[in-house]
Amino acid sequence: MIELMELAAARLMKSHLGARETSVAVAMNVTYVAHSLHHAHHGSTMRAVASYVGISGRLHRFSINAFDETGLIGTAEHSRAIVVERRLMGIARQRAGEPGMLLMV
Repeated sequence: MIELMELAAARLMKSHLGARETSVAVAMNVTYVAHSLHHAHHGSTMRAVASYVGISGRLHRFSINAFDETGLIGTAEHSRAIVVERRLMGIARQRAGEPGMLLMV
């Protein structure tokens, strides 16, 4: 459910992105409203609907509701930040102990 919620917000965020930019999750506060039958029944569907709340500093905020066939199963407050893809990959390589792209020959 959480992955689906994040995906809904990321898709909505695309309209705010420039060339070579992506968004990354910063925080998510999830509330489980009801148990989902999604895992118990194969073929059941689950969907998440994200609404853009606004921007606060560098963070874009979203309100997200998740549903299955029975109705609302969860809600979330979610924030995302815009980053330049190349910079994000460089930071990830540094954290993994690999040389950055600019240092590779």
